[in-house]
Amino acid sequence: MWEPKNHMDIAMITDSNLLDLMTWLSPSFPVGGYVYSHGIEYAVEEDWITGEQDLTGWIEAALTQGAGRIDGALFIAAWQAVTAKDEERLKWAVERADVMRGTSEMALESAAQGQAFLDTVLQTRGFPALKKIAADIKADDRQVTYAIAVAIVAAVAQVPLQAALLAYFHAFTANLISAGVRLVPLGQIAGQRTQKNLKPLIEQTAKTAIAGKFDELGTAAPMIDWASMQHETQYTRLFRS
Repeated sequence: MWEPKNHMDIAMITDSNLLDLMTWLSPSFPVGGYVYSHGIEYAVEEDWITGEQDLTGWIEAALTQGAGRIDGALFIAAWQAVTAKDEERLKWAVERADVMRGTSEMALESAAQGQAFLDTVLQTRGFPALKKIAADIKADDRQVTYAIAVAIVAAVAQVPLQAALLAYFHAFTANLISAGVRLVPLGQIAGQRTQKNLKPLIEQTAKTAIAGKFDELGTAAPMIDWASMQHETQYTRLFRS
């Protein structure tokens, strides 16, 4: 098993890179993120989340102990593998990301968005290297998760790792905030305040992902996993997770 380079890429982001990230991780990019709540819908139903503070705590747990923990590490692994043209490293990252989901809804949430993201970029940008990578993943009969898809595209487009990872985490949290704003419900100002309050944690989570070791890879967010499992049979649902 290989280990990641234990440093953050510090290359300067170009205007073109910035515009690409803003496009790819915009709510208008057709990955369907608005239909996933990451267990928030069930948590609201059970009164676990009743306000801004509860929502912030839920997203903090998802980012640092749940999906964000594994997504960050494997995002880095995939970006570095594509940059180094290391097919075995990339295969390893794709496989781990595919299987490391706590529930069927979490797997659907990640894989559906990942495939939609990859397909859209292929159809709108057509990077030759991306076509080969996508074909290889399909040949291995693996699903490409959202984090892995973004990392692969960022590396192919030569978007610096730090900028790409931070943008991914920002989009991840923004989508969950949007779900919370609609479900609790909360006001738009409360949603923006939550995003502002999560900013330092997003930065720290990226640093932690860089410093981490793959033999420590895993999650510890049982309430989120439980909510996701219960959501599968929830009587009234607006979201797919």
